[in-house]
Amino acid sequence: MSLTVATWNINSVRLRIGNVERYLRLRKPDVLCLQETKCPDEFFPHLAFEALGYRHRLVQGMKSYNGVAILSRVPFTATTIHHRCGKEDCRHIEAALDLGGDPILLDNLYIPAGGDIPDPDENVKFAHKLDFYREMAKWYAARKPSPRARKGLRRIAVGDLNVAPLEHDVWNHKQLLKIVSHTPVEVDLFAQLQASLDWIDVPRRFVAADKKLYSWWSYRNNDWRISNRGRRLDHILATPALSGAIRSHHIDTDLRDWEKASDHVPVMATFDV
Repeated sequence: MSLTVATWNINSVRLRIGNVERYLRLRKPDVLCLQETKCPDEFFPHLAFEALGYRHRLVQGMKSYNGVAILSRVPFTATTIHHRCGKEDCRHIEAALDLGGDPILLDNLYIPAGGDIPDPDENVKFAHKLDFYREMAKWYAARKPSPRARKGLRRIAVGDLNVAPLEHDVWNHKQLLKIVSHTPVEVDLFAQLQASLDWIDVPRRFVAADKKLYSWWSYRNNDWRISNRGRRLDHILATPALSGAIRSHHIDTDLRDWEKASDHVPVMATFDV
C-alpha cells in the first residue's frame, strides 16, 4: 500500500481552515502534519477534519503561538507529546501509524525560528533554537537501531525545521550566510540532526542539490513570484529502512497565491509501504 504524508506550516489553523479543507480535497494525503496552528486544544476545528475522513488526530496547541497537529486517515497504535529544552511550548508530537506489521513512527516538528540576531549570547530565541537542534540530534541518535537489526527503524520526521541547509535551499547563499535559518552554525546542526539517524532528505532524492528548491516566501515581498526570494524551511526526512519505499514528492508552490495564504506551502511525499 502507499502512504502519502504532507507537512504544512499553516500559520493559524482556524484562520486558514478553508485553505486546509481545500488542500485536503485537492491532494487527499493520508496524513497531514500542521505546524504553527496557534490554537488551544479546546478550540481546534476537529469537526472539519472529521468530515473529510481524518478521524485520527493528535493535537497540541496553545494560544497565539506555536502548536502542532497530526491529522490522519491511518489509525495510530500510539501517540506521544514531547517537551523539549525544559519548555512545554507545543513543538514536537509523535504518532505510530498502523499500516500492518511494525508501525511507522511519525514525528511532527516545529523547531524555533530563532529571531533575527544570529548570536546566542545576544538573542535567547537563537540560543533556544540551537539547544533544540542539539537535543533532537541526541534524542534521535539514542534511537538508532543496532547494525544487527534486520529491518531497522521505519521513521519519518516532517515539519517546519526553520533551517535551509543547502546552498540552493535559499535564493542567495552568500547574502544569507549571516541571516537566521542559513547561518553556518544552523547548517552544521542540521547536518548533525540528519546524521543522527542517517536521515534521507526526501525532496532532494528527486531534485538535485544544485537546483533551487523553496517552501517559504516572506510576506514582506510585494510579489513573491517575481522576487522569488524563497527558502526551503519545510522538510520531510526518512530513515534508511524506508529508502526503497520512497516514490515521489511534491511542493505545492501555487498555494502561496491562495487568498489568506500562509507564507509556507505544503510539502508532500509518497511511500510504498
